[in-house]
Amino acid sequence: MPSEWRSLEVVSEGGAKETVEVRIAGIGNRFNVAGPATINSWGPRTWQYAPAPCLSTGFLTGTTQYALWFWLVPEAVGACNLVHRVDVPGLDYVNFEYAYELRTPNPLTMPTGTYRGTIAYSLGPNQDFDFGDIMIPNDDTLVFNFTLSVVHVLKVEIPPGGNNVELVPQGGWQSWVQQGRRPTRLFRDQTFNIWSSGRFKMELQCQFPSGNTCAIESEDGTGVPLNISVSLPNGIGDVSGQRVSRLPLLLDGSTTSLFAPTHYVDRRPGTLHFEVPADAMPQMFVPGAPNKYTGNVTVIWDSEV
Repeated sequence: MPSEWRSLEVVSEGGAKETVEVRIAGIGNRFNVAGPATINSWGPRTWQYAPAPCLSTGFLTGTTQYALWFWLVPEAVGACNLVHRVDVPGLDYVNFEYAYELRTPNPLTMPTGTYRGTIAYSLGPNQDFDFGDIMIPNDDTLVFNFTLSVVHVLKVEIPPGGNNVELVPQGGWQSWVQQGRRPTRLFRDQTFNIWSSGRFKMELQCQFPSGNTCAIESEDGTGVPLNISVSLPNGIGDVSGQRVSRLPLLLDGSTTSLFAPTHYVDRRPGTLHFEVPADAMPQMFVPGAPNKYTGNVTVIWDSEV
């Protein structure tokens, strides 16, 4: 049996190519004997206990004229030789059973799609499957057709009310209201839950763009920059595989063009960080400055990478 590993290429509809490995890990069939011989006359238990290096499953059933058996085949063992005890006038293998072992690529690194590929084995004396020198198959080729489907999960859950972000100073507004102490910054960390099994990117859109980021504005059009960054849970890395912590989200998408999970991430928390930086504080907290700034920011998680 071809119990060694063999490789085949699978290709998706989009042209993505991956390598799959396969080997035969078990073998069995049903055989019929022609009279006047019977199976009982030459020891059916011989088929129940596989010859080394094959391994027994203990499976054997049948009648005096046919038997069904199955053995396990360790990796790259070569031949398992069963020697006959008596002459048998006629013997047919009327079906063919097998078990196979498969090594697939890591699906977390594969684009979504259906991958297809084939591998062929030969049957007959001195071929991949060899049932003996006088056992001639009615079909000398066995073709395996593989279809592997990769369907990724990307889901983001924002808690109720999480789309309304109120920026506040560290410790709240008390120091400013009671003591007139200007805040050092305004910020808000908004958590979200994420499910991910495949690659994705994040993008940013702004009602009020400001350079490569967003802004919030007052009713008279006075604007201040709003910096947005993201932290992702363990198991999701950036383009270099590093943990994602306060990675800036920019309008050109340059910093968040690729995230990839190292394992399936199942409803783990991440954080969006919103902040008006310290250098904007002087213009916001002077007499006559606007007392309210607003703006819409759209954060996009996109699986089309």
